[in-house]
Amino acid sequence: MRIAYFDCFSGVSGDMCLGALVDAGLPLADLVKGLEGLRLRGFSLRSRRVARGALSGTKVDVLVEKGHDRMLNWRDVHRALTAAHLPEPVRDRSLAVFDRLAKAEGRAHRTPATRAQLHEIGDLDSLVDVAGTVLGCHLLGVEALYVSAINVGTGTSKTEHGVLPAPGPATAALLKGLPVYATGPRFELTTPTGAALMATLSAGAGAMPAMTVMSIGYGAGEADPPGWPNALRVFVGETLAPTEFDRVAVLETNLDDMNPQGYDLLIERLLARGALDVTLTPVIMKRGRPGIVLNVLTDPAKVEPMLKVLFAETTTLGVRVQEVARRLLARELTEVATRFGPVRVKVAKAGGRSVKARPEYQDCKRIAEQTGLPLRDVVREVERALRRLRS
Repeated sequence: MRIAYFDCFSGVSGDMCLGALVDAGLPLADLVKGLEGLRLRGFSLRSRRVARGALSGTKVDVLVEKGHDRMLNWRDVHRALTAAHLPEPVRDRSLAVFDRLAKAEGRAHRTPATRAQLHEIGDLDSLVDVAGTVLGCHLLGVEALYVSAINVGTGTSKTEHGVLPAPGPATAALLKGLPVYATGPRFELTTPTGAALMATLSAGAGAMPAMTVMSIGYGAGEADPPGWPNALRVFVGETLAPTEFDRVAVLETNLDDMNPQGYDLLIERLLARGALDVTLTPVIMKRGRPGIVLNVLTDPAKVEPMLKVLFAETTTLGVRVQEVARRLLARELTEVATRFGPVRVKVAKAGGRSVKARPEYQDCKRIAEQTGLPLRDVVREVERALRRLRS
């Protein structure tokens, strides 16, 4: 699997992402041609070699023509991306980045996300930065993106809202759940656009994953402070781990005053609304009281439906929510012929090879009920059929 690791030792911004990808081998001409799918006029891309401190890198500028530099809101961006002729994954991920941006701006300025004016980031420049970064990863064949701890910078910056600390409120909101630190020159190193890209696209954050490096790129930032290497570094390569990557939401709450009879219906309703897994762990809580830690694993897009069930069906007053990276084997569902008829089998693969297989419990249970055989005998028969199929 091809992955990219973004080393944010001097923060991250949209133009730094574009520069790093081009420096790592993405042909600028391919990026320009791909961005024609936005079907927007009034911009062009320029690439040049520059020095930032002791580093040499690529600076990619989005040049916006006069008259096309108006501010955009979330509806403008959504309309443009929805109508764009871009690969579906590129369009969907770009929309997800701006959705996160709009929510962060809304929280920072107490405005509904759908009406949020994307201050300092909601212009054609930023739209191209986001779509270009997502498209650039797609063109390089990057299947998963990882990010280091992010340097947010220090000091303050001037905005149309006045002087704000680094990072600004919107950037700070976007960086929740990611490792950050502050050092270097006294200005904001990480922009809202850069933070939203990393928060939305990253499959994991922290140390570099094991990989065979194929190319390295340095994307220069706009500022050139004396003696400071203001650039973003990206490593592009092949992962050594035969796994897939995604992100899931974990919801967790402690319960010590709930009737245990309610757990059965609670689990049933959580699974019916799309929970990937639900577990109950007995624990000893404060003052020696026995309790339960309820843990729900779900797609990040389904957090709100899960919360609705938890608050309605349990006694909890609060739920801990976090988004985490998950590594998993590629899986597919197939059928195997047995003397009982076809039985579904879940097959896990790594490196294109099947490494393990497990009969579907519901199919085996149905056969056991129909035949009167012990469940373990049915499972063994299916496993024998699997071995025959492989040999």
